[in-house]
Amino acid sequence: MSGHSQFKNIMHKKGKQDAIRAKLFSKLAREITVSAKLGLPDPGMNARLRAAVLAARAENMPKDNIERAIKKASAAGAETYDEVRYEGYAPGGVAIIVEALTGNRNRTAGEVRSYFTKSGGSLAETGAVSFLFDHVGVVEFPAKAASADAIMEAAIEAGAEDVQSSEDGHEVITALENLREVAQELEAKFGEPRKARLIWKPQNTISVDDDAGEKILRLVGMLEDNDDVQNVYANFEVSDALVARFAGS
Repeated sequence: MSGHSQFKNIMHKKGKQDAIRAKLFSKLAREITVSAKLGLPDPGMNARLRAAVLAARAENMPKDNIERAIKKASAAGAETYDEVRYEGYAPGGVAIIVEALTGNRNRTAGEVRSYFTKSGGSLAETGAVSFLFDHVGVVEFPAKAASADAIMEAAIEAGAEDVQSSEDGHEVITALENLREVAQELEAKFGEPRKARLIWKPQNTISVDDDAGEKILRLVGMLEDNDDVQNVYANFEVSDALVARFAGS
């Protein structure tokens, strides 16, 4: 397992499921509100909002919650969030990128820094590790949407850069400036995607032993558990057994 998808479900498996889902819905709602505030409150006319709504639907967020989050963007006295990216190093020289939406930069920066320090890593300046990643678009479909060959052919025609298919589904990678067009063309052929958003994809991954891997997974867990953190990306590989053991601990 590697890259951004390696640990994306860790927090789904740890702790009380209701509390985890409530935290996840809160983060999804925040992204929806910010997206609606930055553009039109119509997912059909606002690519970022469309992506946020898709992400919410993929997690079975109720329709009422989604609509409430959109309306909140234009509500009087609505809280304003800043988009912040943090970059740092985890044990083993692993690079980590953290994306956050926060109403208090100083608080969030202090909390993120403390997580890195506690895990034996260090927070760095913005730009210190992002050159090790490609900022790209990703469009995901469930495996049942179409065959790997059909997805590949359609993705190439739409101008995508790469396709990765497995029993879990199809992941289409595209240049960030082409995400909207590629997503629209693929949706017209295969239906609504499971996900369509921008990610930081590691150019290469670093294999680490279980000792370092456990520290990194704990760091990722602390970051993902923070209310202000939206996404975490890292360029490391650990064994499936360690991920399973950590998720079940």
